[in-house]
Amino acid sequence: METHRDDMGSKIGMWLFLLSEILLFGGLFILYSSYRYKNPIDFHLAAWELDRVLGTFNTLILITSSLSIVLSIFFVQKGNRRLSGLFLLATIFLGILFLGIKYVEWTAKIGHGLYPNSPRLLGRSKGEILFFGLYYSMTGLHGLHVLIGLFILSAMLVLVMKGKINEHRFVPLENTGLYWHLVDIIWIFLFPLFYLIT
Repeated sequence: METHRDDMGSKIGMWLFLLSEILLFGGLFILYSSYRYKNPIDFHLAAWELDRVLGTFNTLILITSSLSIVLSIFFVQKGNRRLSGLFLLATIFLGILFLGIKYVEWTAKIGHGLYPNSPRLLGRSKGEILFFGLYYSMTGLHGLHVLIGLFILSAMLVLVMKGKINEHRFVPLENTGLYWHLVDIIWIFLFPLFYLIT
């Protein structure tokens, strides 16, 4: 007995979920922009404390991971589970690498006493306190989305390897790809806001 599938409903549901995520981060971007407008000099000073090299490297990693998930979907549609699995594995590796670099960056900032409610940060201007509060909140929320994405990608890898996702049933992998692209796009907005606009 074949189970009922509603691929169109699944895609619509995913797009509605993505819209809610866009609204969430859109609100945070507006909040960031309004605080930056009120504290331009403090935000400028605080932004110089971030590591642009690591931020740039992480951007390249996520852009590459978007390509690898697209290739995974392409190959599963062509019936090549092995290559699809390999590109899924590459996407997972790149996601872990992104989180690892973000961990190194956060650890360095915390080591310098720049974390929410730290004595060193509280001794700075209001704008710098706001900047780092937003930095940890927004990159932390994004990191949580990357972590959730890694769990979903891992589940997709298992399903691809078992043949439950194949050339006839690949919408779950497509929906996962949409989620992963959203995670990448959010970072593409976060990167210039925190690292480049000084």
